[in-house]
Parts: sequence; C-alpha cells; structure tokens
Amino acid sequence: MSGVSEQPFLDDLALSLEEAWRLLVSGSKDRKSPLHTPSVATVQNNGSPSQRIMVLREAAREDRILRFNTDVRASKVVDIGDGGPVSILGYHPEAKVQLRLSGLGRIEHNSSAGDAAWNEATLYGKRCYLADPAPGSPVRAPTSGLDPAVEGRKPEGFEVAPARENFAILLIEIDKIEWLYLAHTGHRRALFTWNMDNSKWDGQWLVP
Repeated sequence: MSGVSEQPFLDDLALSLEEAWRLLVSGSKDRKSPLHTPSVATVQNNGSPSQRIMVLREAAREDRILRFNTDVRASKVVDIGDGGPVSILGYHPEAKVQLRLSGLGRIEHNSSAGDAAWNEATLYGKRCYLADPAPGSPVRAPTSGLDPAVEGRKPEGFEVAPARENFAILLIEIDKIEWLYLAHTGHRRALFTWNMDNSKWDGQWLVP
C-alpha cells in the first residue's frame, strides 16, 4: 500500500520534530547533504532582507543551536549586531523535506567557541579569511581578494594564522521550526515553537 502513512513520522508531531533535527545534524556533518548549505537570511538596518548560502557547521539539538562560520567584517555581522533575527531555509529532495527555521543570532569572535571552530577549519577554509579588502568591498576588477602568494594552492599554517583576526562564528538559537514534507500522495506541514516557560517544543499541524 502506498501513501504518506508509510512514513511513521508523517502522522506524528514528535517524530516529525525528530526527523527535522536528524536531517539538520546529518546536514552539518555530511558535505553531500543538501542541508549542508542552507540559505541564511538577516534583516538590514533599512529593514530589507538579505540572504546568502552558508555552510552549516554544527547542529546541537539540546541547545537548539545552529553554527556557521563567518568573516567578522561581513555585512551579516552588522545586521545581527548584539542579537538579531535570523531565518534559515533548506530543502532535502531525497527526504522530501523543507525546513524553515528562525531564531536569534549572535556573533562570537574572540571566544573559546570561536577558537575551537577555527582549530576545526581546514587550511583552505582558513585561507578565505585572508581576503583583503573585506568581503563585499567594491573593486575595479574581478578578484578573490587573496594575495597571489596563497591563491591557487594549499597554504601553510603560519600563512593563514593572521586570518584568525577576521574569523568569527554565527550562532543561532532556534525558537521556531516549520517542517514541510512534499509528496504527490499528500503533503504534511507542522510548526514547532519553543516554549520558554516549559522548556519544550510545542507542535501544531498546519495545512500544507
């Protein structure tokens, strides 16, 4: 027998939430997962939205935290400030699940968590933060922003060490998850909101 009921989580709010976090955690670890590179949106000072694709580095369900690496000079850092709203959108075609998440973001630069993330990063990853001038700066000709001495090759550790000053992490404390399962036999949609008073997720079915 075919149909959405073949997936137990599709008719169970708790299992749907489990599936959402399972996909996020997997996405943070698996480079081939579509959820490894979701769209992350912030709000600029003029009120307009700003989106970009980012690499999901960590998903910690117990803390409701998603972590991304960023350049401290990037515009999103200004958007978020001391704590600004952030929205994340990802779609996993094989799982047939779309996730829309939102919460408050914060930037950590010189912190133990920032140091740990820096130490985790590859030499190629660290090289990105050597860009000069800062990301988003207008230039007269196309450029990577990298010094030709390190462009096009794997750098040495001492060469990327100065980039630590530009490296930061974006931590987003998730307080809302909208889960959508797409199927020709019938979609499923649910909304999960973090209940601060009871320290738990409140779930509700929605019409897809």
